[in-house]
Amino acid sequence: MATYRCSACGMGVNATCADCNEPLVNATLTKDDGTTVQISKCPKCEGKIKSPMCCGQDMTCEV
Repeated sequence: MATYRCSACGMGVNATCADCNEPLVNATLTKDDGTTVQISKCPKCEGKIKSPMCCGQDMTCEV
């Protein structure tokens, strides 16, 4: 399961898909302008969300 952790305060979040009950996996999304965004996606239904943030920054993922 993907565990997202804040490097500033240490808070952790485990993320699963509400529809499939599958653990989300860390991924990146490349935007049209070439920049990338950290996302979490479901390996079963391919749903995607912006990765969680804490303390004003993206939380990093430990799988």
